[in-house]
Amino acid sequence: MVDYVIETNRLSKIYSKSNAVNSVNMHVEKGKIYGLLGKNGAGKTTTMCMLLNLTYPSSGEILLFGKNPKRYSKEIYPKIGSIIETPGFYENLTAYENLKVIAKIRGDFNSHNINSVLELVNLDKDKSKKFKDFSLGMKQRLGIAAAIMHSPELLILDEPINGLDPFGIKEIRKLLKRLSHEFGITILISSHILSEMENIADVIGFMDNGVLIDEVSKEELYNRLKKFVEFEVSDIELALNIFKKLELKENDDFAVDGSAIRLYTHLEMRDKFNELFVKSGIGVKKVNLCEENLEEFFTRFVSNN
Repeated sequence: MVDYVIETNRLSKIYSKSNAVNSVNMHVEKGKIYGLLGKNGAGKTTTMCMLLNLTYPSSGEILLFGKNPKRYSKEIYPKIGSIIETPGFYENLTAYENLKVIAKIRGDFNSHNINSVLELVNLDKDKSKKFKDFSLGMKQRLGIAAAIMHSPELLILDEPINGLDPFGIKEIRKLLKRLSHEFGITILISSHILSEMENIADVIGFMDNGVLIDEVSKEELYNRLKKFVEFEVSDIELALNIFKKLELKENDDFAVDGSAIRLYTHLEMRDKFNELFVKSGIGVKKVNLCEENLEEFFTRFVSNN
């Protein structure tokens, strides 16, 4: 039986008659990294805020660790660490001093814990540097340090790589994988960057216009990528006429991409099509068997749902 840390049933949030989140059924498995992927405004942050009890659902149900958070909030929420939007820290304090303030407010100050998490997020060598002098990547890592300082079982992160340079993204990716694989922390992370979700997540939830369209494992995602044959030809119009005479339909069977035609069906007949083009006086510069990239898959997937 699958052990879900997060489950929602028809979870919805309505603002001024607009469905920010519409009947979402989410399943986040224990120990996995779940990537919630969608464009800005897709409903990702609102969903996370409902999970964290920062805003109330209009309808639907939430289960965290298999329990109703309304009835067991004192038991559930201490198990969760989170970053929603930009973490707030005191500009003139160091990383250690900021974490000390947070720990004292929580009532669980422990100097060893603070030093341990600073080492874990690779900020232990910057103890004397003030927060105002941090790079954006350092600020994000300090935010994660604050979120995991109390050893949570679940980490909820809203766009933690947004605005980071490639080096900063790589550091956050490495850290999150370590938290999941070495410490067994379940992670729900949102992003609008598909390529990064591919690198981080075990499971991706595709969200658009408040709707969770599907939840797909990384392995299943690769199996769904559409294969196609790309013909780069000298005369697109003549090639299109040949396809249409063979009753192939544009968008369903083929599509035009610049000076090339992508054939999505009848891939096993690519040599026959190539021969037909040549006999018709069409110069064929290239014939490639290809696979759509994840950005193309996401665009197609969202537009078809």
